[in-house]
Amino acid sequence: MKLTTLCYIEKGGSYLMLHRVRKEQDENKDKWIGVGGKFEADEAPEECMLREVYEETGLTLTGYRFRGIITFVSDRWETEYMHLFTADRYEGELTPFCEEGELVWVPKREVPKLRLWEGDRIFLRLLSEREDFFSLKLRYEGEQLKEAVEGGQGGRRYL
Repeated sequence: MKLTTLCYIEKGGSYLMLHRVRKEQDENKDKWIGVGGKFEADEAPEECMLREVYEETGLTLTGYRFRGIITFVSDRWETEYMHLFTADRYEGELTPFCEEGELVWVPKREVPKLRLWEGDRIFLRLLSEREDFFSLKLRYEGEQLKEAVEGGQGGRRYL
């Protein structure tokens, strides 16, 4: 089981997106995602997210919200529980270099045109449509999304 965080930082109608192009062995290779990463020992979700955002961007978040839990099930990788955040206030300057890839401010309306995981399209839509906390389970075979269910068994299905 893998525990991770992901944060979409907002500024002027744009999200800070990370184009994962630097690492050869990367399950997100060539995809666009938010900023985040794996938990370290004894970290709370907020601590992990704040640390990862700072390490990857140089920004210190001063305003953020815990928005949801995304469960990724895959035939290739171990099950991942991703803690999803949005942020709208920060201090500091964006780093000129990120080891994970290229950081780009992308207008929210342009984000769906990027090379995203299909499941990311679903939770990005949920982030824009609702304010409450949500849970979403995404099941992949290879890179193909086979199932997307909000709120567990009996919940809203997206495929």
